[in-house]
Amino acid sequence: MLNETPTLAPDGLPYRLLTLRNSAGMVVTLMDWGATLLSARVPMPDGSVRETLLGCASPEQYITQAAYLGASVGRYANRIAKSRFVLDGVSYPLLSSQGENQLHGGPEGFDKRRWQIVQQNDGEVLFSLDSPDGDQGFPGNLVATARFRLTEDNRIAIEYRATTDKACPVNMTNHAYFNLDGNQCDVRQHKLQLLADDYLPVDEMGIPYQGLKSVSGTSFDFRAAKPVAQDFLSDDDQRKVKGYDHAFLLQAQGDVQQPAAHVWSADEKLQMTVYTTAPALQFYSGNYLGGTPARAHNEYSDWQGLALESEFLPDSPNHTEWPQPDCVLRPGEEYVSVTEYQFIPHA
Repeated sequence: MLNETPTLAPDGLPYRLLTLRNSAGMVVTLMDWGATLLSARVPMPDGSVRETLLGCASPEQYITQAAYLGASVGRYANRIAKSRFVLDGVSYPLLSSQGENQLHGGPEGFDKRRWQIVQQNDGEVLFSLDSPDGDQGFPGNLVATARFRLTEDNRIAIEYRATTDKACPVNMTNHAYFNLDGNQCDVRQHKLQLLADDYLPVDEMGIPYQGLKSVSGTSFDFRAAKPVAQDFLSDDDQRKVKGYDHAFLLQAQGDVQQPAAHVWSADEKLQMTVYTTAPALQFYSGNYLGGTPARAHNEYSDWQGLALESEFLPDSPNHTEWPQPDCVLRPGEEYVSVTEYQFIPHA
């Protein structure tokens, strides 16, 4: 008889999987590697269950994919131009991870670490991570926590916190990809309402180059709900990055009680509402998902999942002029970012 040895994580230890449940029958699974959301299964009125998250077939496949599926991203989500910033008169070179730029905290960002499980029960799990001074080029010893909570009204509530002993930009997010049709359809058939008056144009590498721009009269106006496909690739700002991959400055301005976005499945039987304390959401329409290992079959296709990542605007350390809170965390302060994804089934 063959001995089947479980596949170990890059640190030589097993992956630890955790399950959250509520009385409504929703089930969320996570793993400690990357503090990653693996699955979010929502019970539907007709008795079926709908998988709303993109994910791989096994934990070890998450190591090989480059889409950051469900991962906790840090220290700094999104892009920092030319992998450097100046803070308090000191220039900090960072490790680059996408051409000359740094994406999602560097080549060994928080998504590629084992987070410690501090506490867990059926309703929530708290992870922690220590990031040493100089990690990926960032200053200061940083202590981060990630709390995932499943509420009785079908919200995945994610709370990131961090403290540091040296001033450092901090911008943590979760990179969940959603497909509210159970991963069956092209997400461009989803309807989206994004409550934002401005978006940030970027170049082909995703780097901002001209400051915020009003969504009014553009394909980026989602203030009234519309299918993602409606104005898809209809202008140069989209064509540069093969679709939507842009930050939107939210009307809610950090008020977690105010909806930031609503998404509806193509069959309109499942709705997701996003709430966040972050100033912006990065809407990514999954333009380069093709070839990513998939849970139920071989690979995902482009545009099979969408991400709404709560964060500061990209490259914020180099743009103190932007109308949002300061992205720099200083000793004695605490970084706190809360985002909730609520799932609402319709008969």
